[in-house]
Amino acid sequence: MYPSACGTVLQLCRQGSRSCPPWIWRRESHWQTSMLGLRGALPMRAEPRKKKKVDPKREQAVRERLKKKLKKLERIPPQLIPIEDFVSPAKFLDENRIRIPPQLSEEEQERRALLMKAWALNKQHEYEAEQKALESLLDAQQKALQELRLESEELYNAAVRCDPALLPLENQGPCHTPPITQYNAPEGKYNDITKVYTQ
Repeated sequence: MYPSACGTVLQLCRQGSRSCPPWIWRRESHWQTSMLGLRGALPMRAEPRKKKKVDPKREQAVRERLKKKLKKLERIPPQLIPIEDFVSPAKFLDENRIRIPPQLSEEEQERRALLMKAWALNKQHEYEAEQKALESLLDAQQKALQELRLESEELYNAAVRCDPALLPLENQGPCHTPPITQYNAPEGKYNDITKVYTQ
């Protein structure tokens, strides 16, 4: 596709074409450019650089130097770096070590105790309000069902019946089907080399 054609496609898409996907006209930053906006740059039109001729003797000398360095490294035994994260210091292994709890003043202890009591009372009120709301909903449901039963028994039975489409639950068990004859598996081919002994 030529750059002029890319420009016309982008202009049509920016004008509000419904058939144009949004990823074409939303990518206008220099980090995420659209493939439709690809234009021929100077490096694309340039010729490849000619490789300089390298002297084979110089390459041989470089290889020999690398071989010598590798031999020197092989002579030195490898030194293992200790992992300090897995080695705990000896002072932490003392069984008599006990962390001293922070000393709190009486005012701070009293404040924390009152805070815990207020929190417990708040959670109790929240639980009781939730239980009352649930009980009122259940009572209203029972009253509505009783009134519906007085009106029509069929409507009551239909209302009490369990609705399978209430939750989008799909459950499928294992399928017991016979194997397909002359089926070529795409993967898992192997050569059976089991030894068979005959008398």
